[in-house]
Amino acid sequence: MKGELRFVGAVDRVEGEETEIVIYPEFCPALKGIENYSHLIVLYWFHQRDTPEERRVLQVIPKRHPGAPLVGVFASRSPTRPNPIGMCVVELIKVEDCRLRVKGMDAAEGSPIVDIKPYLPRADSIPGAKAPDWMAHGPST
Repeated sequence: MKGELRFVGAVDRVEGEETEIVIYPEFCPALKGIENYSHLIVLYWFHQRDTPEERRVLQVIPKRHPGAPLVGVFASRSPTRPNPIGMCVVELIKVEDCRLRVKGMDAAEGSPIVDIKPYLPRADSIPGAKAPDWMAHGPST
């Protein structure tokens, strides 16, 4: 099976809790109507982890969760994975031209943006969802 990935933008600047994302000009029309959402799901590329060695790692001890056991990367939010794709839910602060200012992004400056989707409370919030106890300790992502 063949697939093609095209980055639609990049993390341009991180200032404290706020991040500015620049969307490449050819993808700016895709932002139409995005200002109507309070939150977005941003998929990005862990470009600093995109090495053959990091892509071969299949199990990790999640570093940001004290007491976490050895788990498969698919059971963690580790940036080390076969396809280094990150995901976070962010608050949309401002849209200006081809730039988004968001709060709560956990990507580094220069991280390529894979995709952006609106956060839909009725579809993206699952009441009663479960996670292992060790996930209760550490950051939210």
